[in-house]
Amino acid sequence: MTGRGKASPKCPNTAKIDGKARTKCSATVQTQTDEPSLSKAAKAHDFTPARTNCPTQTPAKAENAKCARGPRARGPVESAIEPNPSPQQGKGARRKSPDPKQPTGSLPRNISNPPQERQSFRRGGSTEEEPGRALVRILNQLKIKREARSKASKIKNEVVEKIKTHLEKSSNFKRIQILPTGSFFENLKIGNPDEFDVMFTIPLGRVDVQPFGSDGAYYSVKFKRHPNHDLDEFLSDDGILCASDMLKAFRREVKAATRTIPSLQVEPKKLSSPAVTLILKVDDSEISIDIVLGLEVGGSWPSCAQEGMAIEKWLGAKVKQQYKFKPYYLVPKHEGRANEEEGGVRAEEVWRISFSHVEKEIMKNHGSEKTCCEKKGAKCCRKQCLKLLKHLLGELKDKHPKELSKFCSYHAKTTLLHACTERTSDGEWGLSNLHDCFPLLLQDFVRHLKDKTLPNFFIPQHNLLGSVGVKTCNDLAHHIEYELNNGFPIFNNSD
Repeated sequence: MTGRGKASPKCPNTAKIDGKARTKCSATVQTQTDEPSLSKAAKAHDFTPARTNCPTQTPAKAENAKCARGPRARGPVESAIEPNPSPQQGKGARRKSPDPKQPTGSLPRNISNPPQERQSFRRGGSTEEEPGRALVRILNQLKIKREARSKASKIKNEVVEKIKTHLEKSSNFKRIQILPTGSFFENLKIGNPDEFDVMFTIPLGRVDVQPFGSDGAYYSVKFKRHPNHDLDEFLSDDGILCASDMLKAFRREVKAATRTIPSLQVEPKKLSSPAVTLILKVDDSEISIDIVLGLEVGGSWPSCAQEGMAIEKWLGAKVKQQYKFKPYYLVPKHEGRANEEEGGVRAEEVWRISFSHVEKEIMKNHGSEKTCCEKKGAKCCRKQCLKLLKHLLGELKDKHPKELSKFCSYHAKTTLLHACTERTSDGEWGLSNLHDCFPLLLQDFVRHLKDKTLPNFFIPQHNLLGSVGVKTCNDLAHHIEYELNNGFPIFNNSD
């Protein structure tokens, strides 16, 4: 076609009727003027040549095709997040030629290794739903209501403040400080505001920190020339600050601090867990608060962390240097048997390193551009992808509780952090590309599972899947691939 309502001069089916050129073709091609302007990603993604029965053009399978197609509907994510486009004016508006370097119908060049086929979502067992629209619907379901968030946060603050006041009066924990951590404070919590993580930290002076094991995640702690330290009673004969002894004392103090709070109970200690878990009943629901003891260590990060946090191409070398000036934390957690020894140090005496405060900063300032996700800046879908992955993992764990018990949301978070260092620009995570970015993140996770390797983001030699069996990793990979290839039926079951 050469224009709107005009038949192509090459078409043999053109005839003059009432002095005007008419076409006998059952379908004609409309120009871009009938369509709203779209983002480049959407043009590359959704452009499909119109079908025609004209014998001089490429034949297409079409039944009962009309002579003119209506304007193409905007993508579900675009319509939800982008302002209305300004339509082109006049009949002379030209169709923009597609990028010759990019094949028609291909994904945007900033999306690498896309899924071969995008599956439709199904609602109500039969109705198909476009993937982008379905993901937006699921994210809306996972949003926490502002009123519920405010109420839960207020209750949590009251409990935490009561514990802090009590600890400040104790002999061992009077220098305690509060460090909020976890998904709630990173705006990554999904579902209900019913879980909080709060670290109670104690700043240390000059200490000798030595690695325990070969993966760089666990350390022993000794003080350097200190007179009458308030933690002396937790020192072993060799001067090692014993993590298990200190955690027992901390747990006793937390119990004493919360004894007078009605409807609150302290959960039994979980094996190898550094947290004191409080369960508070509020109306017909429960709020869980994990109180974690942490040692604040200043100075240089351990040598095994020097090659980690590879954010230079994503957030910049200066930002990385700023983060490395921050202290790191040690929490009372060990892996394996408590009486296992290495170099005269027992496993129950060691501490696990934590960079949760840096993770929080990265997630809050996650864009390669400083204005990413700000009020007037471009929006990305990094957090949305992580929320969806956490939701998928949670649903699969509910369906296969024993089989997948060793997996947690931290595996999902670490997968996203690694993905951000590979796809570094904000354009590769555009919010309108959610329906492509989420499958890519799932592919990343599946690859880690099949390789049985998920490096700690800050300590590359520490494999977060090291204690998970090969079969268990492959089982989760299989479940994720099934959901991805079949339009996520598990999401419909959770509606």
